[in-house]
Amino acid sequence: MTVGSAAPRTTRPRNRRALIVSAGTELFFDRGYDKIGVSDIAEAVGIGPSALYRHFAGKQALLREVLTSALVPFRATIETLDLTDRATGLPQLALLALEHRRLGVLWQREARHVAQPDFTDLRAELSGIGQLLASRLRHARPDLSPAAADLLAWSILGVLMSTSFHRLDLPTPEYTALLTDLVGIVVDTPLPHLPDPGPPAPGPPGLVPHSRREAMLTQAVRMFARDGYTGVGIEDIGAAVGIAGASLYNHFDTKAELLVTALRRGTAVLSMELSTIYGTAPDPAAALTRLVASYVGFTRQHHDLIDLMITELGHLPDNERHDARRAQHDYVSEWAHLLRAARPELDPTAARIRVHAALAVANDTARTPHLRHNTATEPAVRTLCLRLLGTPALPQH
Repeated sequence: MTVGSAAPRTTRPRNRRALIVSAGTELFFDRGYDKIGVSDIAEAVGIGPSALYRHFAGKQALLREVLTSALVPFRATIETLDLTDRATGLPQLALLALEHRRLGVLWQREARHVAQPDFTDLRAELSGIGQLLASRLRHARPDLSPAAADLLAWSILGVLMSTSFHRLDLPTPEYTALLTDLVGIVVDTPLPHLPDPGPPAPGPPGLVPHSRREAMLTQAVRMFARDGYTGVGIEDIGAAVGIAGASLYNHFDTKAELLVTALRRGTAVLSMELSTIYGTAPDPAAALTRLVASYVGFTRQHHDLIDLMITELGHLPDNERHDARRAQHDYVSEWAHLLRAARPELDPTAARIRVHAALAVANDTARTPHLRHNTATEPAVRTLCLRLLGTPALPQH
């Protein structure tokens, strides 16, 4: 080095904040909020943790930015959406879903980790997007009641975000065309004049199981769904059933065993119902009709358990997590098998994408309180699911 020369200075990239958000998006999606630290995100960007803290106060603040930045294009697209121009409007929504394919998982699995005030703001923003989409639907379909437009709007969002929960892929033109078709099916679904349910009436509290073990399990499922697995302690569960938290260990070895037991039961119920349908339905189309009715009913009766199946698998022990994911994959495969038996012309990948879309509509409408509390929505959701699968609704016996 010659005298007077200086070592080259590394310049801070102008888009470092965007790079951090991008890395956080990938890591939160792939590994989950609880499984990564600030150092993991910093390493992915090629910086030290101190440099990351110049942009974000911590991991919570970064997650909030990840979610906020993902919702912005959805609002922007829907604000200018014209569903009377289907040739333009529907592909816009399909491309939006494919460009922001991680949003479904990030919202449904990770959003609860942000600070409570931020979560409230984010939920209000998503609700506003749903209301905006409902207004676009009513402009295109004046026959829709407000409640019907609301249900269709949330169903469209469910179809779009269903792409986040699987790794199935098609060439972009084919995938865009399929999603465009699925969104169009929801837009066109004839619905009765659904009444506005108003504020939900308080339901009966339910009976408390005689078995203390069952009472603990029931309460744990409710609390895990409401506050997240990591947000609930043994003492919390014990207090909810009127015992000391340590007494739980007389019935369960660990808190994780509560989650394992609950998820195993849910899987067993769905498997038994599927087996019954296979043994009694006269043909694949009839089996699908019964399966849709059974699953939609299950999601409403056990919406807390559906929540755990979607959000908490990452907290299972490794072998249990593997078994749970395999069981979910096998369950979807049975739906796809029946669908292709009823509609053999369908491409196998396209059939599975349709199944995921139908399951997402059932799951999301059951996990959305104002939709779940409206008893008139259940038959409408069954109709939507069958139309997404492309099978006619058959009389049930």
